[in-house]
Amino acid sequence: MQGILYEEPSVWQFLFITVIMGGWTAWRTGKSVAEGWQPYRTLVIYTLLLGVAIRFIHHALFNGTMLTPQYYIVDTAVLLMIGTSAYRYYLTRQMTRNYYWLVHRSSAFTWKSIHDNSRITSNFKQVNE
Repeated sequence: MQGILYEEPSVWQFLFITVIMGGWTAWRTGKSVAEGWQPYRTLVIYTLLLGVAIRFIHHALFNGTMLTPQYYIVDTAVLLMIGTSAYRYYLTRQMTRNYYWLVHRSSAFTWKSIHDNSRITSNFKQVNE
């Protein structure tokens, strides 16, 4: 996997910088975007910028390459998965707390209408448009 997903000599550097440091920041970014009722595209833009910052940390601390598209895409994909999970989690939490008479939580990332139990009404288009 070394050379494909990460360029550092040890997977621990990738896990510490991208998954732990970047993942925590991506989680907080997803939480912030969801709590501000901002659309999902805002999270994507913030995560793209966060991917650049994480690549800079790899470059500054471990002499990694700064502008390699392959590693930028890998880092940003990991951050986007974590950020999206936080966004969906907190948006579901917000919807079920603020509109408890209309919806209830069906999983950690979705909610259902109380009046229509046959379909899930928590897709991105309905929430963000």
